[in-house]
Amino acid sequence: MRKANLAGSKFQELVGIMAALRGPDGCPWDKEQDERSIANYFLEEVYEAVDAISRKDAGAVAEELGDVLMEVVLLSRIYEEKGKFSVSDSLNAIVKKMIRRHPHVFGRKKFKTSARVLDAWIKQKKSEKKRTSYFGSILAATPGLQSALQIGERVSHFGFDWPSAGEAMKKVREEIGELEEAMAAGKTRRVEEEIGDCFFALANVARLLQLNPEISLRRANEKFVRRFRKLETKLASQGRELGKATLAEMDEVWEEVKKKTGTRRKRN
Repeated sequence: MRKANLAGSKFQELVGIMAALRGPDGCPWDKEQDERSIANYFLEEVYEAVDAISRKDAGAVAEELGDVLMEVVLLSRIYEEKGKFSVSDSLNAIVKKMIRRHPHVFGRKKFKTSARVLDAWIKQKKSEKKRTSYFGSILAATPGLQSALQIGERVSHFGFDWPSAGEAMKKVREEIGELEEAMAAGKTRRVEEEIGDCFFALANVARLLQLNPEISLRRANEKFVRRFRKLETKLASQGRELGKATLAEMDEVWEEVKKKTGTRRKRN
């Protein structure tokens, strides 16, 4: 209980700091911000928190979560100044929602499995928001792989799913075959469609393996950039410019870099 009280007082302190920063004698930069400008910073902080989680760096996670909270409080302050709502309204809303959506904890219903809990949550959310489809909460701005993950999760609750990741991989191979056929035929629009189908199928394999495809791709991107930087450094140490090195020369260095990182896959 002591830690809860401390968290409450620190949160209130943060609310006070944001109010001061936006006040008459506050920070010029903070006072100039609005909800649109802060939305970009908010998204950036969320991604940084996710990155820290993926790196299993608890210290960084603690720091980044603080940054996310700061953006939440700042956004709430901006809307409070417009007379729309306060951070207290947001807290009140989420407290009521969590109690309402956990009738098996705060009410009399009994759900014995997490699958049953999630199924009830999704159905109740659809009802509360008066949505006509279970896909209504998937926003157009959501990254593609994340959307694919969410779509797969939604339909799986109704039994529309592969029995295992291994079975889902058969679909990936099927889609790759269709992609190769489209490429051979030189049909650009069909190639684009088949590439999308490949990504979607792979996203479902990741989901069935309890992995987030968006995070997996981010890690792959980071790995590639990290290795390519080493390639640049290696070429520079040999007195060779990156733009003037041949593909064969770069491949040779690339393989050296991969060996040092313990993987043997080609150019990946």
